[in-house]
Amino acid sequence: MTALRLDPAYRRVEVDEFLDMDFGGAKAELEDGLIYMMAGGNEAHARIAMNLANYIGPKLRGTGCRPYGSDFATRTGERSVRFPDLSIYCNNPSAPGNDRKKLLGDPQVVFEVLSPSTSSYDQKVKLEEYRELEGTREIILVDPTDERIRLVRRTPSGGWTDDWLRDRTDLHIPSLDLTIPHDEIFARD
Repeated sequence: MTALRLDPAYRRVEVDEFLDMDFGGAKAELEDGLIYMMAGGNEAHARIAMNLANYIGPKLRGTGCRPYGSDFATRTGERSVRFPDLSIYCNNPSAPGNDRKKLLGDPQVVFEVLSPSTSSYDQKVKLEEYRELEGTREIILVDPTDERIRLVRRTPSGGWTDDWLRDRTDLHIPSLDLTIPHDEIFARD
């Protein structure tokens, strides 16, 4: 990517322009105006993301909050867009006036399922971007290899707590008053 940044013919892309691009079924993210293609996930990654969505969706029905999968964008900076594995938006995000929007503001909760090739990047770069979002209350990083969960939570004073949950501990999301059993997150059936 260094060569691309030095190429004078390459220009940085704006968020709206990026969101209108068609990548032919491939996935990409925007970081400081630069487009980065994303590799597909493996079975464990897809299974865990689906387990979370299947468990959370019905629990949030009627609350004004709704989960969205990795096809829905989250703006994390002036020229940066991410596609979390699962994000939860509140304040009636699926209202009729929002049905054509490509961005809805800050998600209340963000989930990233870690992959061996991107784990370090997700836990450093993406985590910091999500922490900068004023409306985000919890960021949850799920490690499929060790079946562990890292809960990063905004405190009432505006700081953050950052804890790896103990083995096989259920995940409690305070801002949603929702607990997800560990076995539901990592279920294989």
